[in-house]
Formats: sequence, structure tokens, C-alpha cells
Amino acid sequence: MQLSFGQVHHLGPNSIFSNPRNPIHGLKNQTQFGYGLITSRLYPSLWTSVASRNSEFPQNDAVAPPRQSPLLQNTISRQGGEDMRATVILPKLSLPKQLPHRLKITLSFASETWPAPPPSVDDGFPYSDVPKPRRRNSERKAYVTPMKVLIERAKAEREARKAQPCRVLAEPPDNGLLVPELVEVARRVYQARGSLLFGLSQLLRVIPVLRCRLCNEVHIGYVGHEIRTCTGPESFSRNAMHVWTRGGVRDVVSYPKCFHLYDRVGKPRVGHDERFSVPRLPAIVELCVQAGLDLEKYPTKRRTKPVYCIEGRIVDFESVVKEDETKIKYSFENDKPFVNSSSMLTQPVEKVHNVLESNVNHLNQLNDEERSKLRDLSKHTLDSWIEMISGAKKMMEKYTVNTCGYCPEIQVGPKGHKLRMCKASKHQSRNGLHAWQEATIDDLVGPNYVWHVEDLNGPALNNNLKRYYGKAPAVVELCVQAGAPIPDQYRSMMRLDVVSPDRDEVDLVA
Repeated sequence: MQLSFGQVHHLGPNSIFSNPRNPIHGLKNQTQFGYGLITSRLYPSLWTSVASRNSEFPQNDAVAPPRQSPLLQNTISRQGGEDMRATVILPKLSLPKQLPHRLKITLSFASETWPAPPPSVDDGFPYSDVPKPRRRNSERKAYVTPMKVLIERAKAEREARKAQPCRVLAEPPDNGLLVPELVEVARRVYQARGSLLFGLSQLLRVIPVLRCRLCNEVHIGYVGHEIRTCTGPESFSRNAMHVWTRGGVRDVVSYPKCFHLYDRVGKPRVGHDERFSVPRLPAIVELCVQAGLDLEKYPTKRRTKPVYCIEGRIVDFESVVKEDETKIKYSFENDKPFVNSSSMLTQPVEKVHNVLESNVNHLNQLNDEERSKLRDLSKHTLDSWIEMISGAKKMMEKYTVNTCGYCPEIQVGPKGHKLRMCKASKHQSRNGLHAWQEATIDDLVGPNYVWHVEDLNGPALNNNLKRYYGKAPAVVELCVQAGAPIPDQYRSMMRLDVVSPDRDEVDLVA
């Protein structure tokens, strides 16, 4: 920056320009006082008018020009080459008051906007189609529906309640009735879950599943990977290396449990004192039961007439009838009879029977016929997984599923339960209650994403090459390694179009 002013004053031998310790030493021939412009080679379009009075300064003493303000420096460095006008106003101070004090500079800018900062890219988690894990346990889960939409929806419900205090709920399942088109979906999802569990138990006899003893990491293969992502105790002393052991079906897919609701509309919440008397079951099974699946172990109330909403409270005016009559009324004439889940597994069980009889613990020990049977079993298991996930998503569009924003607790129903059992972050301020919010499919069924391995017989995955490896749900990875075709919805996640370099080529790639 250079300062150009109008008139040069006389400089004495003891002037501040002659002092080499002064920051403005050497500006004797470059600085003049008066009205002028501040120019820059980098920003020629930046104009600043400096107002000062020469009559206030004596003729024999030189006055140091004002130091450049840090705000002005930051403004110039962030200006980015765009035109921007600024006015610098210097206060009218006498010489004794101006020297020991800093000058206060006021900037007034025009209507030009600042350039938007470039979007930040998170290099630590470069997977856009895999749910991003929380950085800290105290961080709340992301909302499925934006908060603004939830607030607008609550305001609309409040206005409708004021306009019509007593009204009949017309939309199922809020009115206590079932959604007819989801009854068959619920039965298929329940059957697919049983088929999935059976297929996984058979595939694990041939393809091992490894889990870390100190964290929740899971790996499909004979040798555990070397990627340093362990977050268990004393992981710093092990350089975040995992300690592998043999896993099971629960490590491949998890089904969190919730409380069973006998009347999801009349009594949607379970109290803290009822936590031992109300049975618990997998959340996906409870979702199927509320959607129309009938299980003798978990009875539920089925209505034939919609309920009323009086000033926000649900009131049921349905007459009390005998239990036998209600079962007749609740039945659906057009629905197919319930099929036992074991009937769907008859064909795969017969095909893989020979493989199970022989003590085979490696894919290389199988002949062509056994490989074909194993491939059919893995394909059938993968189809069951896709059918279960797709059906659960359809039911979640109508039936509400809630999860805690800080812990894995889940509850199927209009509202969450009132148990004071939350031990996650900020539970003291909530008196142990859960912070309920809308759940996702990953909260209902834990997929447990694992690293994709191209060759089970190859070397272990290297930590320096982890950005070239893909990921997939453990069920999909297990079925693909057993010979099932890769589904289209998981191809981009598994990064099949990326060729990972060898270990000796790590230093050669960018």
C-alpha cells in the first residue's frame, strides 16, 4: 500500500521519520499530507478518501501518517478483486492527543456483496451414500424432517383443533384402523425376516464373520482388515488397531427391541412403572403387528370404527363386544391366509443340505455343485433382505416410528414411552427421559456397514488405501461373497468402478 497526499511539511532533525525504530521510517519521500487516495497494485479499484486538516498541525514538526487499520487490512485481503468503496474518517485531534492514541477508523461500504466461501469438504468421511456417523456421542442425530416443517405442521394441527374441537379422524392409522394395502406387506416383511435369519445362519458356516472385541466394528472374511478405526478402550496404545474374534448373526444384522402396544391409539405410551409388565419384541416385528400381522404371543386391539379427537384427546365410542365377535369383524375376507415362514425356506434348505452335512469351513473346499447350492442360498437370502427393507420403508411412511436422538432406543407408535432409562448425553436435564424424534430405516434395522473386500483370499485391507475401498451392509457383503449378484442400489456404495492400488504403490498415488 502507498499513501499519496497533497502537501509536504518541513521535517526536523528529530522528526519521527528519522527514527529507524518507528514503523513509518523510510516514508519521508513517499508520504505527503492533505487530501488524496490510497491505492494498491493488487486492488486498483479500491478508493479511499482521507480527511485531515493541515492547519491543525504546526509547520516545524512532522506528523506521522495514521497506521493502517487491521480492519482495513482484512477487508482488502478478503475483497477478492471486486469493486468496493470505503470512506476513512479520521477524528479531529490535536497533535498532543493524536500521537499517543490510535486513530479510530470508520468504514462505510457500498452495496456489493462479499464472495461466498467455498463449501467445505469433509475428507474424513468421503461416503455420500453411507450414513455419516456422529463425531461425538453428545451430538444429536440428524432430523429426518426439518424442524421448520415440524413447527408448521404443529401450527396447522393446532389451528384445526381450534376450528373443530370435536372431529372424527378420517386417515388411517391415526384413527385406529388398519391401512388395507399394508396388511399383506406386513406379513411379507415378517416372512422375509425369518428367511433372512435362517439364510445368514447357514452362510456363516462357510464364510466367517469377524468382530472387534473392543468396539462395534465387523468384517467379512478370513483375515481382519488393518484399517485403524477402533474406538474402544485403550485404542490409543494400539494405534486404533482392532482385536478380531469370531462373530455371529447378531453382528451381521441387529434388531433393536421396543415395547409392545396393545392399543396403539388409546394408550400409546408405556409408563416407567410398567417397564417390567409390558413385553418387549423386535421393533420390526412390532411394526408388522401394528400394520396388521396377527401373532398369538402379542395380542393387539383391532378397531372397526374410527376414533374421535376432542380437543387433542383420543376418545373411543366403540361399543364393547365379545372377544369372539371382534375376531370375526376384524378379519379381512380378501386377505390371503397367513403362510408359515418355514414354507418359504423349503427349497433353499434342500439345496444346501449337503453343504451343511459336510464340515466345510472354506470356499475353496467346495466343489461345483456345492458352490451352486451356496449361490442359490445367498441369492435367496439377499432377496429376503431387500424385501424386508423395502416393505419396512413402506410401512414407516404410514406408521410412526420414534427413536431417541442420543441413544439407540426405539419405539413403534405415535409417541415414545416414558421410561427414565436414557443414559446418553444431557439425560440429567431430561430426568432420564429420551429425546424422541422420527426414526430412519437404519434405526429400525441395524445394517452394520462393513468394508467391501474384492478377494477373500487376498491380503488384508491396508489403512493407507482406505479411501479406495467401498462399503456395504454386512448382509449384502456376506451374500455377495457367497456368490449372489450385486444389487444395483449398492454398486456405487461398494465402489466397484474404483481400482485400488497395491501396497507398494501407495507412495505413487496422489
